[in-house]
Amino acid sequence: MKTVEYFPKWIAWEVTRRCNLNCVHCRSSSDMNSSEGDFTSEEGHKLLKEISGLSKPVLVLSGGEPLLRGDIFDLAAHGRSLGMRICIATNGTLITEEVCRKMRETDIKMVSLSLDGSTAGIHNDFRQSPGAFEAVLRGAEILRRNGQKFLINSSFSRRNQADIPNVFRLAKSLGATAWYMFMIVPIGRGDEIMSELVSKEDYEEILDWHYRQEKQEDEILMRPTCAPHYYRIVLQRAKAEGVKFERRSLTFSTGGGKGCVAAQSICLIDCFGNVKPCSYFPRVAGNVKQTPFREIWENSEIFTDLRDFKSYKGKCGRCEYLNVCGGCRARADALHGDYMEEEPFCNYIPVGQRGNSYE
Repeated sequence: MKTVEYFPKWIAWEVTRRCNLNCVHCRSSSDMNSSEGDFTSEEGHKLLKEISGLSKPVLVLSGGEPLLRGDIFDLAAHGRSLGMRICIATNGTLITEEVCRKMRETDIKMVSLSLDGSTAGIHNDFRQSPGAFEAVLRGAEILRRNGQKFLINSSFSRRNQADIPNVFRLAKSLGATAWYMFMIVPIGRGDEIMSELVSKEDYEEILDWHYRQEKQEDEILMRPTCAPHYYRIVLQRAKAEGVKFERRSLTFSTGGGKGCVAAQSICLIDCFGNVKPCSYFPRVAGNVKQTPFREIWENSEIFTDLRDFKSYKGKCGRCEYLNVCGGCRARADALHGDYMEEEPFCNYIPVGQRGNSYE
């Protein structure tokens, strides 16, 4: 019998593609006219049981906007009964006292809210929705007041990258448990803002800022997302400083101190049942309505490829930090048309390609 080396520790399930916002960077290209998807409540229960037969992951109910789905708390309760830790990823605009009460009753471990600017002007421009900023702040206050843990997800491109420190400070002031700094991947509507992607040079500078901030931070947990070369930067900076950088654990996350973990410990299941390596990866590994989830996870070609680090191309394949970074496979696919190619937004040159030590 085949030995399985990789287990899903974190799964995002897109329970609907409908959304009340119209964000420029959305991977789902969602709006209120988007498809609900074709999972009935019964089929959803069946999928959750199938997943639980392989592992007991952190399960993030996402969208679109998951709170638009009428049976969202029924699905959450069923997943919880199967031993999963359930989280909800919402844009935060639909949170009310009643919604928060249901979250608490269902034992939602974490709610993620989207906040992409420290002011209404910046956030609403990014979300293409007037009033979104005030709504997410109101939602955060309801969660905080009722003792429901939440984190802040913030996505950045050139249009709002200068606001990163301010958004971080705002997330802290709102009482968030954690702050995730997302470096956008050009997928979905993201294709339309290719010219706004943060440059390689700025990317490195931002990640260096994150390292300095995280090293001294003791009030809020923080992680950069879709920025796998941060794990190379952590090792570089810690070695140069002669210190051991011990990062605080995020029990509601992927559970690994590694860069890209697509198809290694995480995946996405979209609202039609398509399984993808991560939330920003458009290629389909299989469909759970046609093939058992276990079969897709263990044997699909894409997942097998992504676990074959020796076959990574370009400088990623020759990099001494391959096993801690790996490069963003979704970004490589988007810009090179090949998910095994090198990470296009990393400016690091491996030691073997320049004949000296790093930096």
